Amino acid sequence: MVQHPADPLTTLAHGIGSQHDLPISPFYAFAGAFAALFVSFLALGLLWSTSRFRGDRSGLALPAALQRAVDAQATRTALRALGLAAASAVLLHLLLGPDDPARNPAPGAVYVLLWVGLVPASLLLGPVWRRLNPLRTLHLLLSRAPHRRTSGRPLPARLGQWPAAAGLFAFTWLELVAPDPASTTTLLIALALYSTVQLLFAARFGERWFDDGDAFEAYSTLFARLSPLGRRNDGRLVLRNPFHGLDATPERPGLVATVCVLLGSTAYDGFSDNPSWIDTLQTSPLGRTPTATLGLLASIALVATLYSLCAAATRLVSGPHPGPLTAFAHSLVPIALGYLIAHYFSLLVVAGPRTVIMALGTDNAPEPLSPLGPGGLAALQVIAVVTGHVFGVTAAHDRSVRLFPPAKAVAGQLPLLALMITYTIGGLSLLLN
Repeated sequence: MVQHPADPLTTLAHGIGSQHDLPISPFYAFAGAFAALFVSFLALGLLWSTSRFRGDRSGLALPAALQRAVDAQATRTALRALGLAAASAVLLHLLLGPDDPARNPAPGAVYVLLWVGLVPASLLLGPVWRRLNPLRTLHLLLSRAPHRRTSGRPLPARLGQWPAAAGLFAFTWLELVAPDPASTTTLLIALALYSTVQLLFAARFGERWFDDGDAFEAYSTLFARLSPLGRRNDGRLVLRNPFHGLDATPERPGLVATVCVLLGSTAYDGFSDNPSWIDTLQTSPLGRTPTATLGLLASIALVATLYSLCAAATRLVSGPHPGPLTAFAHSLVPIALGYLIAHYFSLLVVAGPRTVIMALGTDNAPEPLSPLGPGGLAALQVIAVVTGHVFGVTAAHDRSVRLFPPAKAVAGQLPLLALMITYTIGGLSLLLN
């Protein structure tokens, strides 16, 4: 049975989906997107001949008193307590609340406030989940218990962010594919499994496991690269150009996989309510869940394959480079951000307050409404997708002129430009189909 789009379960499980019949001309949307990409590419090629981004060496130092307050033990303890209290509240709602996402705030807390709300929080404040993460707090408490010391073995360097990529895939599978993602039983099982795995690995490798092993920490840290607040390499809290923070993204194993999971899963979310795909799910001899799983994997694989081909073409045109895949992976982060804004803005501003209202027990509160009408929402979605790609072109260009000779730097970006155009066509098509 196909659920009605207004069904809270569908809303929580699939975000806002794709926006059918948005009041904006596809011709003008595509024309504007192509114009923005070509103009930015030409301007960068003509006017930007040397690298300008300095990574974690840049930034205007904020007052020392502010840094002392941010880094104070009392602040850290308060944030840990806040994260643990919020997790406990969600757990209590899952255990004692009704198995109905329209009356239980726990599914909204997981799929809206955590998954979607973590993006703007990280953009504004930096990698906030590192301070709030209740699993870090539990690990800290367990490690201080008598006879429960962690071994702190070193993490294999080749592991990188692969655990985070796997965790993000598991969560997006739960959100977009699982048969009943908003049921209290499903969420309890998923949270119990995830927490157990994380705490076991933390017991083996120590607290630093969470940096790359926890999917939500990696997710928060990745988007925090675009925050105006950051840390210099000397540890100083600074106000910076977000491009500098993006440029400081470590080139580690699993980075490409992490970003491709974000891009591919968002693309699948946009496609999942297409009537033809719904028919395929209903008629597939494999069954709905295996078919949807293959669809999600195919979407992520397509994004990764296109990027890999682009990296290979860039290396062919510009010359050899030891890490062509990871060298430009940071340029995909603003694209992923643009897709997330386009797909989940309405979910956050409508379902987010609704979740808080339910959690506070305010039964007579008015239903939250989106601050944007259909036309404003359509404009925001197109602008978010196009701006993300323009930022990606800018980040890739700066990295290119740093790595390659001037004569080959611009030519080597032609495959990247083709990739950005391909992603733009796909992203706008999902929004305007």
